[in-house]
Amino acid sequence: MAYLLQQLALAVPLAALYALLAFGYSVAFGVTRRADIAYGGFFAFGGQIYVLFVDQGHNDMRLVLPAALAFGAAVSLAYAVGVGVFAGRHIMGPLVRVSPNSVIVAALGLLIVLMETARLASGTRDLWLPPLLSSPVTLAVVGGQPVHLTGMQILNSLLFAALVAVGHAVLTRTRYGRQWKAVTEDPLAAGLCGVDAPKVFILAYVAATLIAAVTGMIATNYYGNMDFGSGIMFGLKVLLIAAVGGYGQPLRSALGAAALGMAETLWGAYAPYVWKDLAVFSGLVLVLVLSRRERVIP
Repeated sequence: MAYLLQQLALAVPLAALYALLAFGYSVAFGVTRRADIAYGGFFAFGGQIYVLFVDQGHNDMRLVLPAALAFGAAVSLAYAVGVGVFAGRHIMGPLVRVSPNSVIVAALGLLIVLMETARLASGTRDLWLPPLLSSPVTLAVVGGQPVHLTGMQILNSLLFAALVAVGHAVLTRTRYGRQWKAVTEDPLAAGLCGVDAPKVFILAYVAATLIAAVTGMIATNYYGNMDFGSGIMFGLKVLLIAAVGGYGQPLRSALGAAALGMAETLWGAYAPYVWKDLAVFSGLVLVLVLSRRERVIP
């Protein structure tokens, strides 16, 4: 029982990470209505820029570690906003209006640009953060065995859950949320009703980019490093989860992603770890096929 509870506790941070990523992806997917593999790139790019400037602030500018972390976070967020605005206004927005399917190809090109930019900026080096809040915190004692998480795991889980809650509140209780919903349903009709559909599109894409970058930074604090391989893997899983949940349903996608995180952790605890990714992707494809609904996406 203690082992099961420990695995369930370990599943919470990963489930919360997947949930926030899926929430942000669904916000962007609602307005593009096409698969966007670049989202995983935003996640990895945010983490890599963060750790790059933390290293520069700590080693070159001689900042103390908390100040270096804040400096890296500020620069990473600035880059995320810049990339989101540029991609939403000059790449994805025009393509969605003219040739929506080309968004898929453009996303691949954007992913390659982000990957090479981060690689060249870091000098093809792997940069690592020092362990942060790595001391275990005992949550319960079952049968004489402690069930614990590190301080960073607890903090990350709370941050991820809080961001999903805030995002859901914005989409369901604010004017912008109503406008976003209208644009996801029919951008032309929304425009005829006075909604600035291009502006809503850009804001949604920037918001999704920011969510991905923030998630990447928080994940980097825990793992100590970020690489594009991890970003692409997370992006592919989130892409399939959002496809199952359907565009325009961020909270539903987030809950599905959390369930995936729980299942993935339990697989690693009780089944052969080497088959984990195969089992996860096979399960997602199976759910996607079984839940497939006939619909036309213009």
